Amino acid sequence: DGAQFAKWRCVHKISATTPSHMALVEIAEVLARYASICQQNGLVPIVEPEILPDGEHDIHRCQKITETVLSYCYRALNDHHVYLEGTLLKPNMVTAGQAFKGTKPSHDEIALATVTALQRAVPAAVPGVVFLSGGQSEEDATLNLNAMNKLQTKKPWALTFSYGRALQASAMAKWSGKDENVPAAK
Repeated sequence: DGAQFAKWRCVHKISATTPSHMALVEIAEVLARYASICQQNGLVPIVEPEILPDGEHDIHRCQKITETVLSYCYRALNDHHVYLEGTLLKPNMVTAGQAFKGTKPSHDEIALATVTALQRAVPAAVPGVVFLSGGQSEEDATLNLNAMNKLQTKKPWALTFSYGRALQASAMAKWSGKDENVPAAK
């Protein structure tokens, strides 16, 4: 039959004052309770603490916030006795905000910042990290994930994707629901 799973998404926004300590605690608690309930009912929980790409923050601020969010989540998951080997993590990639005015980070910079954040906050017991595209183009999301997998460093988790829109957007746009556009969309 395969694995049965459920996904729960909670979001954080980066600003000068967010995420707050209360938001970090509450979102981590909600995700941990959800994961515990899933496992009690035979489901694999996909834990999704998303950090929105909105804002003017640089990649370093996103990395720090990502590490903090993930640290709070894994503390709560442990407090709720969630079996980490039976979970998946669905985080954002560490990027600069969409309104960032500086030089856009390279795929290699995004890969290193993302994997470093995971190394600092995600236990090795977690079997897989399935990334969301977070508003990135299909090309950027794919190249960033490829750069992560090419990094020569400790990555105890499988790194893969869990995005559809980022892989389907251009084909869907070419198709536009019209039969005559099917060859171009393929």
